[in-house]
Amino acid sequence: MDMTIITTLIIAILISIILFAIMLFFVFKSNKNKLKQNIEKVNYEKNLIDGSSIVSELSKIEAFLNNEKMQQKYDDWKHRLDVLKSDKVPVLNDMILDTEFALTKSNYKSTIHKLAKLELELYKVRANSDLLLKEIKEITTNDEKNRAIITTLKTKYRTLYDKFNSTKSDYKDISKVITLQFENIAYRFDDFERAMEQNEYQEVNQIIKAIDDLLKHMAIVIEQVPSILLLASSVLPKKIEDIVAQYEQLKEEHYSLDYLNIEYNVSETKKKIKDILDRAHVLDLEDSLFELKLLLDYFEGIFVDFDKERVHRKTYQENVKIFENKLFKINKLINDLIYQMSDIKQLYNLSDSDIKILNEAKEEVNVLNDDYNIFKTHTKNNSFAFSKVSVEIENLLMRLNALEDHLTSSLEAIGSMKEDEKRARQQLEEVKQIFKDSKNKIREYNLPIIPKNYYIELNEAQDAIKEINKELEKAPITISILNTRVDTARDLVLKLFANTKNMLKTAMFAEMAIVYGNRYRTMYEDVDKGLNYAELLFYKGDYQKSLEVTINSINKFEPDIYKKLLDIYQK
Repeated sequence: MDMTIITTLIIAILISIILFAIMLFFVFKSNKNKLKQNIEKVNYEKNLIDGSSIVSELSKIEAFLNNEKMQQKYDDWKHRLDVLKSDKVPVLNDMILDTEFALTKSNYKSTIHKLAKLELELYKVRANSDLLLKEIKEITTNDEKNRAIITTLKTKYRTLYDKFNSTKSDYKDISKVITLQFENIAYRFDDFERAMEQNEYQEVNQIIKAIDDLLKHMAIVIEQVPSILLLASSVLPKKIEDIVAQYEQLKEEHYSLDYLNIEYNVSETKKKIKDILDRAHVLDLEDSLFELKLLLDYFEGIFVDFDKERVHRKTYQENVKIFENKLFKINKLINDLIYQMSDIKQLYNLSDSDIKILNEAKEEVNVLNDDYNIFKTHTKNNSFAFSKVSVEIENLLMRLNALEDHLTSSLEAIGSMKEDEKRARQQLEEVKQIFKDSKNKIREYNLPIIPKNYYIELNEAQDAIKEINKELEKAPITISILNTRVDTARDLVLKLFANTKNMLKTAMFAEMAIVYGNRYRTMYEDVDKGLNYAELLFYKGDYQKSLEVTINSINKFEPDIYKKLLDIYQK
């Protein structure tokens, strides 16, 4: 290998080693600085514990040392403070020195381990120190805190007491009990002062809590007692009185109201009101106002139920009349249809579905009659509430209406057959008259000959009229065939009548044209020949061809002959 390449590789390796060594140096230096900072931080926090305000706070306790219990607490705190200063803090100092020494030896692994133990021990010492300071401050700051709390409670007490005195009449005989309770709260304020003087701070806290609870309850009493007394002594008794009066009146009017359980509910309500009033006299108001409002809502609902019963009774009576009238009509209609069924079958070719509908309707009416009779039997003694029987009669009425709709289709079919028959007879007379008019028109004009095709149409129309008569004479009548026969006959007769008019008009026009053209016979030989041929066609019955030959013959000498002849004909 070339020496130059070897030299280059050696230099590169040396440079890499140097760079790596420099990097390690800075890494170790950085880690050492971080560990040093952490040790300094622990030392700073240790100094805070060592120089805490526990000593000054503990000195304040000496002013409260007027009972054995407080002396015991003071001695315990002082002992804990001595242990903290003489045992715990020196241990922390030794651990800090040991950790710093390991760091100076660049023993990073040992330093990290010792630092972790140091931080854990610092946490324990600091927690004990904070707890000790908190317990001492609970006493040193308790007086001011308790005084602030009791001042607020006294303000609340005076507000409630003033509100009570200003509306004392609203509390009636319960005002005596409330007055005694206010006196009891006032005594508790005196107990607070006594306990504060004797530094019975544990008892003070209990007294404050008791006063707070009593005032919260008293706020409820002052707020709710007037409403409870008003509802229980005035509103509800008046409501019950009105309910009972209306209930008795409705019973006399034969309303069935057993489902409302009025007597039982009134009795239970009176018991509940008495219980609420008894509890109110010992200031036990739990759920009282809520229960009274529920009772009030219940009785308001009873008035609504009474009104509903009145409405349902009116609706029931109206529906009974409507039902009975409809049922009577349908019974009569069904009976008439069944009675006339044989005649209807003879007159008309009813479908099986029409007959089935009538039979089903009869069965449904019979069932409805039976159900209504049972309904009348059950309701004749007014043993059911009108709100219930009203629903029952509505259901019966709905069934009756459905039956009526179901029956309508069959009745419409029969009625339609009758109408079709009547219309067919009317149209038969009209067709006969048109047929007669057609024959009369032929007679009015004495044609030399009537074409054979006219007689064919005449016979077809006459046969169609006979077919109508045949269908009308059948028993039963098949309406669909009858309508077809009528339509066919009408079309044939109208066609005959139109052709008769056209034929007569053409014949008359052709005859007039021949007469008009006679003036040219002697003057023009072609006209004479044409007119002779036209007359021959006329007497053979080919009136249209005769007219065309005549017009063409004259038109050579008189170009506007058709218009002149048409004007003359129309005049």
